Amino acid sequence: MISVTDEINRLYTSWAGGSYAHSSPLPRSGSDRQYFRLTADDQRTVMAAYNPNVAENEAYFAFTQAFADAGVNVPKVLAVSADRTCYLVEDLGSEPLYNLVVEANGAPNEHLVRLYKRVLTDLARMQVVAGRNIDYSLCIGSPDFNQTAIQWDLNYFKYCFLKNAHIDFDELKLEADFETIKQAAASADCQFFMFRDFQSRNIMLKNGEPYYIDFQGGKRGPLMYDVASVLYQAKAKFSEKLRNELFDSYIAALQTLIPADRELLFRQFKLFALIRTLQVLGAYGFRGYYEKKKHFIESIPAAVKNLKDLLALKFINLPYIEAIASKIDIAEPVPDNYDGLTVTVYSFSYKKGIPADSENGGGFVFDCRGQHNPGRYDEYKSLTGRDQPVIDFLKANSTIDDFLAKAIGIVEPTIETYQRRGFKNLMVSFGCTGGQHRSVYCAQNFAEQIGKKFDVRVKLIHRELGIRN
Repeated sequence: MISVTDEINRLYTSWAGGSYAHSSPLPRSGSDRQYFRLTADDQRTVMAAYNPNVAENEAYFAFTQAFADAGVNVPKVLAVSADRTCYLVEDLGSEPLYNLVVEANGAPNEHLVRLYKRVLTDLARMQVVAGRNIDYSLCIGSPDFNQTAIQWDLNYFKYCFLKNAHIDFDELKLEADFETIKQAAASADCQFFMFRDFQSRNIMLKNGEPYYIDFQGGKRGPLMYDVASVLYQAKAKFSEKLRNELFDSYIAALQTLIPADRELLFRQFKLFALIRTLQVLGAYGFRGYYEKKKHFIESIPAAVKNLKDLLALKFINLPYIEAIASKIDIAEPVPDNYDGLTVTVYSFSYKKGIPADSENGGGFVFDCRGQHNPGRYDEYKSLTGRDQPVIDFLKANSTIDDFLAKAIGIVEPTIETYQRRGFKNLMVSFGCTGGQHRSVYCAQNFAEQIGKKFDVRVKLIHRELGIRN
């Protein structure tokens, strides 16, 4: 069986007439695609891609040609293997527009604003000019962004964000608001090319010019979804004034191609910004809370702010989603210059799952359910493991202090080792049935004792109580 490396070697040799000097794999994405930067002896580089999904590759090749024919910058496809699983493309370098966006931190300079206006002009050409020549039968899955696709986006928010963030919801009330959203979106003209994930990570800068990547998942859909995707990207933190300025620049470009009603499209822009924001929160919930990827967790507060800002505009009546959003309280991360070991201590309910460790993917988890439960008795049900009556009950009716002492004895050698080796994060979690009594007592006392004994920073999170210290 021929390996991926052998296949790429063969393709490169047939294209270049010789072998490359060095190959560097790029970080894997969420798909089966693999990318490599190939460097020749003269230091010229090309990108090699391997993707066993031939149908997806065919969509990529066709869309690339349609964009190039429309005058939009995309990486040139240089060579394709006979079985269509490997291909070589132009190397665009390693500078995504995203880097400038993060650096600007919500206050873009004139250069970045000009870049965004250029990007939006290119988007209009992709949607309209290239869109006329796209063979939509090549799209992966359904060729159309329809009511079913919108429902999938909304379900992503429900199951991947709300569930993973442990936010309770009423299924019927939430679905009623989802139906309102779908009905509002039904009137949008969906005859244009929809990039699907049009945001600054998929826009590369080469010699100052924007180039576009990762569009193989595109389909036929509405104009405003992609406009909303790029202007409401969570990390961009654009002001409403700047969004409106950039939206108007897009409309001006679009009106050179087709008749366009600015007011109608502006209403659709807000609607699809809401749909996109809900979808993005679902993605962040899955990639962050479930897959424990730090970047996505850090992006959640800005996306939540986008959601609340959109709902505050009251352009659509979504009473239950507004109620849910009002309960979401996720603080924006602040710059942190602390360079020592941070020990993060959680209390939690096993009914709602073990807390995800976004730093190391490990740590200690201690099960407190073997201790006598104060929650069985009416007089303690409204109290927590921080209240003196519960503390007195646990000391008199359980072996919880012995249990805690043994947990501390297990963790202490790891803290010492982590400090000696310069590690930055350790997570320790205590769980019980409801995350209210036994686990709270253990996490509270563990954090206090560790903080007194070691020169570390301790973060204490009583997850089910909503308390962070």
